[in-house]
Amino acid sequence: MSRIHSAKIASLYRYPVKGLSPEPLSSVALLPGQTFPADRRYAIENGPSGFDPAAPAWRSKSFYLMLMRHERLAELRTHYEDKTDLLTIRWRGQLAASGRLGTAEGRAAIESFLAIHFSDDLKGRPKVLSATGHSFSDVASKVVSIVNLASVAAIENIAGLPVHPLRFRANAYVSGLPSWSEFDLLGETVAIGETRLKVVKRITRCAAIDVDPESASRNFDLLSEMTHRLGHVDCGVYAEVIAGGNISVGDSIETEQPPLM
Repeated sequence: MSRIHSAKIASLYRYPVKGLSPEPLSSVALLPGQTFPADRRYAIENGPSGFDPAAPAWRSKSFYLMLMRHERLAELRTHYEDKTDLLTIRWRGQLAASGRLGTAEGRAAIESFLAIHFSDDLKGRPKVLSATGHSFSDVASKVVSIVNLASVAAIENIAGLPVHPLRFRANAYVSGLPSWSEFDLLGETVAIGETRLKVVKRITRCAAIDVDPESASRNFDLLSEMTHRLGHVDCGVYAEVIAGGNISVGDSIETEQPPLM
């Protein structure tokens, strides 16, 4: 194996509830064919979606509350506790709602707050959705999202203003790669310790990246700028976990060399 320009994991995040707060991780245990544990484990249904927890199937993000259309989600500061299944929502520094998502009462407490807070955006009563083993990702396959911080810096140069990396809501942010070189890894397998990830797809971005995760304002038209200046709106790549293991912030990333013929 060879090192990829001394690339390292700069930060790790999961997003327990689709559209709500990122949660930083110092390390994470990955399993083959799976997402980050609890990543997009829950979603908030915005009007009837037809989602069946007994037979979960991928649905378009348009059925859920999401940053692409509902930037005020970024005003909320949320935290999810794995052991207790407790979701806490803070708004403008104050505790706004909390509930154990594994219970009907807990889900109702969260839904009641959202029904009031997003009354102008809802197509029906909001509903907390989940299903065993299901992830409410933007894509149907179970993947890990990776963003190259140098590519974010390149977008920042195009915009002429600071661009927070969390606009891109990645699982792993990587430093030490030249800008856009992550696209050269399509079809390649990368190694992080014992873990192996196969890079399978570029990530095509939506209007969610126009939302500042700190101010909750839609203060850029990054999609138009990227289209005009780059000819695409891609940033980051999806990768499938093909060999599990623990990965941590600061870990080096290497490429697996093909066998000699």
